[in-house]
Amino acid sequence: MIRIVSILLLSIIAFSACQSDKQKGDTLFDKDIKVVRYDRLQYEASALNSFSALQKMNLEYPQATRLLIEDVLMIGNVSEPDINERLCAYYSDTILLQLMADAESKFKDMEPIEQGLTEAFKTLKKEIPSFPIPVVYSQVSALNQSVVVGDSLLGFSIDKYLGEDYPLYERYYYSYQRRTMNPDRILPDCLTSYLYSLYPFPWLTEYRTLFDVIMYRGKIHWVVSRLLKKSKSYESFLGYTKEEILWCRKNKKILWDWMVNQGHLWSKDPMIIRAYTHPDPSMVFKGEKIPPLIGVWIGMELTDLYMQQHPNLTIEELLSRIDFRDIRNVKF
Repeated sequence: MIRIVSILLLSIIAFSACQSDKQKGDTLFDKDIKVVRYDRLQYEASALNSFSALQKMNLEYPQATRLLIEDVLMIGNVSEPDINERLCAYYSDTILLQLMADAESKFKDMEPIEQGLTEAFKTLKKEIPSFPIPVVYSQVSALNQSVVVGDSLLGFSIDKYLGEDYPLYERYYYSYQRRTMNPDRILPDCLTSYLYSLYPFPWLTEYRTLFDVIMYRGKIHWVVSRLLKKSKSYESFLGYTKEEILWCRKNKKILWDWMVNQGHLWSKDPMIIRAYTHPDPSMVFKGEKIPPLIGVWIGMELTDLYMQQHPNLTIEELLSRIDFRDIRNVKF
């Protein structure tokens, strides 16, 4: 009998450990977001050769570890017998060790991020009672994915947000990529990525045009800009420079009329869609380079107009809606 009870207790403990990266008390959400410092466990396991840190990564944060190994680093399967050794060997590179140290130094205090996420998620929870609040953690992805999303799990890579002037970035990234690698991009990147995962783009034949894509992305970014109380300027929310903001305000009517006349809005051509939604500012209009993600900015403008025309539409209804073709009198 004692043996059976012992086995049951051990099973409960093991099960609890495997649930550590699941959010507790989600229904009431009576606690503030606290960022799990998974990145520190990574550093201890790699730089300090800590077996206990590695064990904690596997037992307490199994989902985050699986995402890191299988989806971010893609170095194998978590079930492989030598995967722990390969993981530690991967991060033992001197450049990565320095990157991890710099990231730790840059992000000693997570309070501003925690506060921003707490306010945003509480607002979403009020708007959408069934909205799932994720466990949030920080990691070092070795300059791979900036944000990862799992089942009720949201992770961001602090090594991707050390500032656009960080020396290592200049070796691996273009200038248009580096401009998005500042600490102030963590909140919007986390929130947009999480909403994208909860409200994925409907890959239906009748909803694959440029208009559908920019409205989908625009509504997500519009909601996030409101959550972060940055509704004064959608251009600044997208990280535009002063020159790019001026360009948008000066040319939006001309650009919109040109898009309509060229038939781009109802095009399903992947190259046309990419030209309006890619972060590389390579598209040229009337001899001038167009700001990156111009389609997303237009989508945010259209979403704002749509919400003005539908004042009773809730955030939940907006996020769930896929057909915006009843938008009326589009004039910039």
